[in-house]
Amino acid sequence: MKRQFLKAGMAGLLLTGILSHTAWSQSDPTGKRRVTETYAITNATIFASPGQEGTKGTVLFRDGVILGVGANLQLPKEAQVIPGDSLFIYPGFIDGAGMAGITKPKDPERPKDFVSSAPPDEIAGITPWRSITDQFSISASQVDDWRKAGFTISQILPDGGMIPGKASILVLGNPGTVNVLSENSALATNFRGSRGMYPATAVGVMAKFRNVYQNTTLALDHSKLYASAAGVSRPEVTPTQTAMSAVVQKQIPVVFTAASDLEVRRALALQKELGFRLILAGLENYESVIDLIKSTGTPVLIKLEIPDDKAIKSQKADSASTATKAQYDRVKEAYDKALKQASLLEKAGVPFGFSTMDTKPGDALKAIQTMVKNGLSEKAALAALTVNPAQILGINRVAGTIEKGKMANFVISNDSLFKESAQIKHVVADGYVFDYEVKKKTPKDNGKSDNGTVKVEGLWEYTSETPAGSSGGELTIAKEGDDYSGTITYDDPSGGGKVSAPIKNVAVTGKTITFEFDVNAGGNNLTVTITGEISGTSMEGTMSVAQFGSFPLSAKLTTPGLTF
Repeated sequence: MKRQFLKAGMAGLLLTGILSHTAWSQSDPTGKRRVTETYAITNATIFASPGQEGTKGTVLFRDGVILGVGANLQLPKEAQVIPGDSLFIYPGFIDGAGMAGITKPKDPERPKDFVSSAPPDEIAGITPWRSITDQFSISASQVDDWRKAGFTISQILPDGGMIPGKASILVLGNPGTVNVLSENSALATNFRGSRGMYPATAVGVMAKFRNVYQNTTLALDHSKLYASAAGVSRPEVTPTQTAMSAVVQKQIPVVFTAASDLEVRRALALQKELGFRLILAGLENYESVIDLIKSTGTPVLIKLEIPDDKAIKSQKADSASTATKAQYDRVKEAYDKALKQASLLEKAGVPFGFSTMDTKPGDALKAIQTMVKNGLSEKAALAALTVNPAQILGINRVAGTIEKGKMANFVISNDSLFKESAQIKHVVADGYVFDYEVKKKTPKDNGKSDNGTVKVEGLWEYTSETPAGSSGGELTIAKEGDDYSGTITYDDPSGGGKVSAPIKNVAVTGKTITFEFDVNAGGNNLTVTITGEISGTSMEGTMSVAQFGSFPLSAKLTTPGLTF
């Protein structure tokens, strides 16, 4: 079958995807298929590493590996070119400890002879032999949500009890493969006690961890002695001890989730006593232990979240008593201190990364920007997203910066990441290009009717930005009673100029309009959905079809109020 790109436009794009089985000229939003393994993002502003000034240039990559970065690269003929004008490229973000795409295993049944003071390890939540590869799904919606937030690599932790199992470092790339960068990269541990049995408290967790660690040490010593000397009884090694051996032998670290300053102290005390390699993760309240963390040189992954400000916004100081106002002041002071904690780590010279556990992907950029507003430098913020976690996880040879030979992992935004206007337009993970909708900022609405609904009747000229290129047409909308009707023109898939179709299922709610139209592409009838937000005589929205995803669309009302 002839492999060629048809005329740009949504219909052409759809027909191409169905008949020619070619990938789109930039990428497939799902990242599932590519017409070539070679890409070039041209004329973009590149921030190759934290602290470096942005420079205009091109990033060339093939098979998920960066081939070159610079202003005068020679591009191979097979390279798919993604215009990067007005775009900003950063190294792909790295999540030091996350749980996206994880399902919690079922709790095992308690045996008939169950004793709550001495439960079996699996019943008590001690399962170091488990691996996240048994719990993880790359196609989970959470994975795409975090990828959309800019994360291209994540050390995924298993869910479960106090020792739920071993983490792995995964690339959030091709949804069709496992994408393991480093399997069994760390042991996940936390202070979560067991309900109705030992260990039920944080102190009990410490005691049990100490017991498991020391018994593993004894079992290893016994095995060595049995292998080297005669007359030694055969060692009985449990699954827990076998799985813990890598920790005792310092082959992998323990990622200890410690949200509060007290939990940080407890984790550091265990490390000092037993000598295992430690990474502190999920830190929320840590200002009072920053000096302690620095003195021990322990790697830190703080929670990618800022405290909720609802308590601040709900304060009504005008009518409050003196005592209440004093309480308000204390709440505000605690809130302000929490926002400044990351900057205090930077001032203390403690490099840190981020953990996304129990946080929302949609709030990630806002959290970073808020930390910067409260004293964290942009250099330190970018380092916390890239080079610091790469160093902590031991993957800095292949990730963390944009350099020749490293993995093709990028975040591509429409503005500086540290500005409120920044939106992520593309994410490249392991060389797979994912496209995301960017909504243009529009002025406040000045075209509302008396009932608060915008006026949509008239002739609109629209432009759609599909990966196959830019195309456009005309949209006419008329109102008959409470119903709307109209037509839309688009590029004929067969290359015969413009064709038109009636629009249907038109709905106008507040500033939002939605409608559909049908496209016949090579005998296949496809329904295209348009959703737009109207401000005055401008519309910004998306054009989408279930099989292919969504693409930006903008329109201008050139002749309002026409009747058709």
